[in-house]
Amino acid sequence: MFCHDRVINVRRRVSLALSVLTAALLCLIPWSGTAVAHGSVVDPASRNYGCWLRWGSDHLNPAMQQQDPMCWQAWQADPNAMWNWNGLYRNGSGGNFQAVVPNGQLCSGGRTESGRYNSLDAVGPWKTTDVGGNFTVRLYDQASHGADYFLVYVTKQGFNPATQPLTWNDLQLVARTGKYAPSQNYEIPVSTSGRSGRHVVYTIWQASHMDQTYFLCSDVNFR
Repeated sequence: MFCHDRVINVRRRVSLALSVLTAALLCLIPWSGTAVAHGSVVDPASRNYGCWLRWGSDHLNPAMQQQDPMCWQAWQADPNAMWNWNGLYRNGSGGNFQAVVPNGQLCSGGRTESGRYNSLDAVGPWKTTDVGGNFTVRLYDQASHGADYFLVYVTKQGFNPATQPLTWNDLQLVARTGKYAPSQNYEIPVSTSGRSGRHVVYTIWQASHMDQTYFLCSDVNFR
């Protein structure tokens, strides 16, 4: 009985230790708060979603500085922009997006969330996704907010996002949708013509649950 009691006590102590360790590790995970709440464009990947996808499990690797310099500067500026890849939104825009999101600040949603996403406005060679003239924007809505509508813009031919800050005048509207019922996955077909090389796809998602708007930059290369 004595040995049996000792085994039980040891097991209890091990179980308690594992519980404490698990709780501590959960507290250390920086995306355990707001990052589980909202959504983003996942294909072609938005800037911070792409950085999280490529480097989230290896974000301290110095090789990123050479292999993916725009993501490197974003991780250095504020890692929470990547951990919270699905929290880039503004409340209360009232549909007047150009009034609340100035030129040069489109990819950060007008420096929303106290500037957390400012690094996404940085001009440079962001990694691109190859697309054709007709492609599909896929958005993941983790909280199933639904959408009043989506607006999808593509930069005009001649604009170079590697050397120029993005302005409203650089964009051409290529898709405007109606309502989407609450779900976790949405698809928006896009048709373009006359484009080649590097461009930005700019998606505005007007959520249905409240006046909450997402402003999402995805870098693409038209083949």
